Amino acid sequence: MDEMHVGAAVLKAKRGKLQSPWLKFGVEMGPLILFFIANARPKLFEPAVAPFLPPPILSGPNAGLFTATLVLMAAVAVALAVSFVSTRRLPAVPLMTAVLVLVFGGLTLYLQDATFIKMKPTVLYACFGVALFGGLAMNRPVLPVIFDSAMALTERGWRLLTLRWGGFFFALALLNEIVWRTQSNDAWVAFKFPGIFILILLFSVAQVPLIARHKLSDEEAENAPDYY
Repeated sequence: MDEMHVGAAVLKAKRGKLQSPWLKFGVEMGPLILFFIANARPKLFEPAVAPFLPPPILSGPNAGLFTATLVLMAAVAVALAVSFVSTRRLPAVPLMTAVLVLVFGGLTLYLQDATFIKMKPTVLYACFGVALFGGLAMNRPVLPVIFDSAMALTERGWRLLTLRWGGFFFALALLNEIVWRTQSNDAWVAFKFPGIFILILLFSVAQVPLIARHKLSDEEAENAPDYY
């Protein structure tokens, strides 16, 4: 659902029953793809969004972004429902992402101010960074929860990976602030998708050597602390 899940997909070695890869991809990336398309071609979605958006919004300079915001809110809600039906649970990251999208998207449309939806990635990634470093400070790893039990690592492996992802999330939050404050709506949307998608994909691949060095065997994983 959210860009963060690109990393989980790249590093996936999950034990147990998995959701269909194509369904998982659609649930996680579908809303972002629709957001990108709606911003670029708002007229395609106008019949669907017109009952919910006043005419001044649909004809104003931010028509694409406002249309895309409503489309994203609807798509995220649908994706969360599909995810729950297919897995019978709501993982922490998709749930948190959906809540922020609905809150910031709602503020964007109600106040007719695009600033809120642009700030959503900043808040999301900053929260991830704080949660990761806070978990380290309390000696309670949060990264296994974010990755939804995707792999089993040594304690040192989780700590190193947490430090890297925490720093990366703060960097993404800062980068989002720079982009939305200095670039056009279209440039920011392109940065959000596929820009952040690509950055997370590359960063995830770069972590593979560290994961390989600290990955537990199946027997060791059975006796590892249960973080999940």
